Amino acid sequence: MSCKNPRINTVLEPPLYEWVKESATAQGISISLKLRDIIQQAYELSEDLYWARVGEDRLSTFDKKEAFTHTHVWG
Repeated sequence: MSCKNPRINTVLEPPLYEWVKESATAQGISISLKLRDIIQQAYELSEDLYWARVGEDRLSTFDKKEAFTHTHVWG
């Protein structure tokens, strides 16, 4: 039977594996679901850091004299 989601096989050092296993058990979920959640959180953090850098870059070139006013934008 094939599964609808792709699978990833990985190797963990024993202390990391034990932490994931204990954390999953404590939450009443499988190790697979726990790792999915950890990867999702890492992805979201990476995305947040990217957009923070983009925002900082844009802020460094912001010129208040050239910015549109609220009235100009929204009428």
